[in-house]
Amino acid sequence: MAILTYRESGAVLHEPAAISAALAPLGIWYRAFAGSDQLPDDATDQQILDAYREPIAELMAAEGYVTADVINVKPDTPGLDGMLNRFNKEHYHDEDEVRFIVHGRGLFHVHPAAGEVFSIEVIKGDMIRVPRGTHHWFDLCSDRTIRAIRLFQDQSGWTPHYTETGVDGRFQPLCFGPRYLPPSAGL
Repeated sequence: MAILTYRESGAVLHEPAAISAALAPLGIWYRAFAGSDQLPDDATDQQILDAYREPIAELMAAEGYVTADVINVKPDTPGLDGMLNRFNKEHYHDEDEVRFIVHGRGLFHVHPAAGEVFSIEVIKGDMIRVPRGTHHWFDLCSDRTIRAIRLFQDQSGWTPHYTETGVDGRFQPLCFGPRYLPPSAGL
């Protein structure tokens, strides 16, 4: 499940319902899918798309997405640093950014027009939609691994429009990792 961290106040949300409620006023959609462990980590792109065909089709029909693909990033991905440098600076898109994480983890940072910057660590089973026009950036966690289904409203995909505000430079990636348990875990 995702972890939402308000970067200035330090407030942290762990429960999917609380995360969804906090993001909804900003138009950001979040959902944790139970049973997302049905695929091995080495599944092919087509196996991944086939396994989630129904929820993908429903979301595409409801939101006007026209295509879906799978992105697979790992430490030995050729040109990884260059790819990451396109997305780890504050930007926005002319269409939604939709990701369903099927392996690994990453960190979306959001800079809302009003309020403090926050980050959302997404892991296997999390789906997030960052709406068009939302100022954000993305980082991988220290394992530099993520595999995700992406949905697009335009066949050509989306292009980042950089804000060059420098806000992204004030915040380092902050990933808790799979061993992190919320305080409610009683440890």
